[in-house]
Parts: sequence; C-alpha cells; structure tokens
Amino acid sequence: MKASDLREKSVEDLRELQASLASDTFQNRLKNFTNRLDDTSVIRKTKRDLARVITTLHARAAGAAGSPAAEAPKAEAAPAAEAAPKKKKSTKKVEAKQS
Repeated sequence: MKASDLREKSVEDLRELQASLASDTFQNRLKNFTNRLDDTSVIRKTKRDLARVITTLHARAAGAAGSPAAEAPKAEAAPAAEAAPKKKKSTKKVEAKQS
C-alpha cells in the first residue's frame, strides 16, 4: 500500500483500515507462533502498512491543528517551566544536632 493511496482516503476509511491492519498484525503473529504462517514477511509488511496509516492520520491531525493560535500556548509554556522555583535542601542535619 502506497502513501499516496492513503492520502486520498477519508479519515473514517483510514481508521477502519487501521483497525483491520492491527487485527491482521495480531493474527499473523499468532499464526507465526503456532507455525501456521507460511510467509513470515507478511508480518513486516502489515506492520509497515499500519505505520503508514497511523502516520497519515497524525499528519492530518497536525494539519488541522496547525493554526497559529494552537501553537502560541506552547511557546509561552516553555519559559514558565524554566522559571520554576528550585527545591529547598533538607534540614535533617540541623534537626539532628539540636536533639
């Protein structure tokens, strides 16, 4: 399955294909474990097709959420994490000496 073919499909079709490929991957692994799978390269091919579908879905989700308004909060959140207060050191030594 080619990536260009996947780009032409709708999101609903891609989700259905993702579910069927995940099921096929599981079935192929089970057949391989029980020595009923003749061509083991099918496992790799199915996993790669599944990865292509997932990548296409993620790309479409990022494209829909790629507006400038969605990226602005991420840029503001990074400096706030750097300015977090540092933890204070423990005062166990001082408490032990006072006893």
